[in-house]
Amino acid sequence: MHTDTERCVRAVQSKDARFDGWFFTAVVTTGIYCRPSCPVVPPKPENMRFLPSAAACQQAGFRACKRCRPDTSPGSPEWNQRADLVARAMRLIADGVVDREGVPGLAARLGYSTRQVERQLLAELGAGPLALARAQRAQAARLLIETTPLPMADIAFAAGFASIRTFNDTVREVFALAPTDLRSRAPRITPGNTAGALTLRLPFRAPLNPDNLFGHLAATAVPGVEEWRDGAYRRTLRLPYGHGIVNLTPQPDHIGCRLTLSDLRDLTVAISRCRRMLDLDADPVAIDDQLRTDPLLAPLVDKAPGRRVPRTVDEAEFAVRAVLGQQVSTAAARTHAARLVTAHGERIDDPEGGLTHLFPSPEALASVDPESLAMPRTRRTTFTTLVGRLADGEVRLGPDSDWPETRARLLTLPGFGPWTVDVIAMRALGDPDAFLPTDLGIRRAAQELGLPSTPAALTARAAAWRPWRAYAVQYLWATDSHPINFLPV
Repeated sequence: MHTDTERCVRAVQSKDARFDGWFFTAVVTTGIYCRPSCPVVPPKPENMRFLPSAAACQQAGFRACKRCRPDTSPGSPEWNQRADLVARAMRLIADGVVDREGVPGLAARLGYSTRQVERQLLAELGAGPLALARAQRAQAARLLIETTPLPMADIAFAAGFASIRTFNDTVREVFALAPTDLRSRAPRITPGNTAGALTLRLPFRAPLNPDNLFGHLAATAVPGVEEWRDGAYRRTLRLPYGHGIVNLTPQPDHIGCRLTLSDLRDLTVAISRCRRMLDLDADPVAIDDQLRTDPLLAPLVDKAPGRRVPRTVDEAEFAVRAVLGQQVSTAAARTHAARLVTAHGERIDDPEGGLTHLFPSPEALASVDPESLAMPRTRRTTFTTLVGRLADGEVRLGPDSDWPETRARLLTLPGFGPWTVDVIAMRALGDPDAFLPTDLGIRRAAQELGLPSTPAALTARAAAWRPWRAYAVQYLWATDSHPINFLPV
């Protein structure tokens, strides 16, 4: 995108918020960088430079605009719709891998040399993994400075900086303000209901239809791990340094997010996982425009545009729940999952609601006695094989997973057919083109709309929807009256 100068200039001059996060505008006469929708008078085209990432702008010596705050724009949609090396690396960096394991750890997870990873990121994003991680630390620092009363020293280490001096230097360089000045300019902090809770806004590209997104999460919520309470979806989070609880509330122009963390070093990871679960970095205009080209889908899109794919904060958890939900109702799947949680999940305290446990890890589930599982013997075999492969690392479902390779590995497991693999690809791996032609709800919707209802014929028709077939699934599901399609009241 950033190499198409003419298109970038038009986006900046029209202040088009759809392109926020796709590229950044560096202004050579002022030394600042902005998001395309910055409200100030656009600079002359000859003074604009277009860069692919905030890290590239910072590395080139530009500082963040104080008006449009480009560090808070939605992320690029590319990293959640691609499965190549750069996209996988960006998902891992967002998940804090560079801060925890360094660049060698990032490269090892990707299966490439450090040099190869650095070269490809530099070529496409104008910055290497260290610079990208540094930009993320700066954003986390600003968030903590402006939304918490924490001492600056605590913020420095919570944001991932190795020293207070590096923290101070980075904040001054990126934002052209000292940390204390950033705090003095921020609105007065209003304490939350829970001590230590962080309140922030998660931006997205409009439109966003919250009905199926929050409806799906609430209707399938596992008691003790998830709940819908007072207009918010709440759930527990298993994080690298500890655990957390998040409240997510749909608002017209953002998602309200309140996080309570046992270790503040998990802040950026928690935000990244929540954004990924809610599919907030999607480009709904591009997706809906493609789906509208099918005259039978167009009325569904026009009626409720901006549907997202409800995903997950824990890929292994979702895979386990997909197996528990094979050939049973939503209520039965929740019951099976709740029993596992009660028996094998880690207990936590929730002063504000009814959350009681973290979903059990694959390692904990690998030790479960199969005879204790209230399910048919063949599904017990499917369950025990899956958790064993997840626990020993033979099957990897995290942000570093190679989608085609992961699909192939899942298909070798007993009891894993195309439906189970594709629902995991859609909601856990995040593949935007995953499709469920054998799903009963999809076949019913297809028949009602006049689309081909046999899996083969429907797959052939859906070729025109690529690469957004997972979003077509959401529109087709929405023709039913199932609770997953409605925002809870």
